[in-house]
Amino acid sequence: MTHYVENTHLLFCDFYNRQLVPAMDPVQENSQYPLVSKFILSAFAATVAELVTFPLDLTKTRLQVQGEAGLREHGKPGPARTVYRGMLSTAVGIVREEGPLKLWQGATPAVYRHIVYSGGRMVAYEQLRESVLGKSEDGSFSVWKAAVGGMVSGAFGQFLASPTDLVKVQMQMEGRRRLEGKPPRVRGAYHAFIKIVSEGGIRGLWAGWVPNVQRAALVNLGDLATYDSVKHLLLRHTSLEDNCLCHGLASTCSGLVAATMGTPADVVKTRIMNQPRDSSGRGLLYKSSVDCLVQAVKGEGFLSLYKGFLPTWLRMVRSQTLFPCIKVFVVLSL
Repeated sequence: MTHYVENTHLLFCDFYNRQLVPAMDPVQENSQYPLVSKFILSAFAATVAELVTFPLDLTKTRLQVQGEAGLREHGKPGPARTVYRGMLSTAVGIVREEGPLKLWQGATPAVYRHIVYSGGRMVAYEQLRESVLGKSEDGSFSVWKAAVGGMVSGAFGQFLASPTDLVKVQMQMEGRRRLEGKPPRVRGAYHAFIKIVSEGGIRGLWAGWVPNVQRAALVNLGDLATYDSVKHLLLRHTSLEDNCLCHGLASTCSGLVAATMGTPADVVKTRIMNQPRDSSGRGLLYKSSVDCLVQAVKGEGFLSLYKGFLPTWLRMVRSQTLFPCIKVFVVLSL
């Protein structure tokens, strides 16, 4: 979602207006209620999809800090021996060592994130589409405009939601900290917010926002552009119809491109948000996102930037498949 229910609610906005809402007069169309309805549906669908796929996000976060070179570079205490695990062994290890419910540790700020992200992104996208980029004379919205609008609005929404990502990452790492014999850092979402503000001020809530926003922009750009292109190719050159199978194949391809483009920034974001801090809230391992990137490549190799790639890709595909289906089910049930 941080991290992956990213793009389909924008596609749904147009689908909602064209297919699921009865024809309205101009006054009703310009009222606030359609936008409010779409936001509520987006937040609800994102929450359900987030909770279903959250174990993949937790697994991804644990993989991204595995063998972190920054700890060795600064002589910080860590595990006596780095045990490298894959996606499945990491998930199984969490269940065995911490308990099955720990697969959802950090889900609360993840839900907060989607509420903030969905609202900010939807408002920004609507404004860009209607007032800045504009539709064509026939009322359509071209692919490049959708990609630009999705990238900019995604970056804006992610900036607003970055504090919730910070809290989520720190909560996701609590189980590992306990296994390593380290004292607990946070006791819950509320305590994490208070602790971060008390140490670093309001500004401390936006630690790691630069790679976080970069990741969101790259994921949105790769996902929206690839999804539309692959779907048109499938409809034009195969016998597939515009159905769930076509959507699933397009989502798989777009998720692959989005994960490839966004995972390096996601690794940097996770490490910056998880690094130990001094009493003033300043990071002790990395001076900036560039410093984190350089340390990872020098100490672990280029492929370290793709740690957690598989759960990232799988979560994108599953979320993009679940997300619109949940929305359609809710709307048709009203």
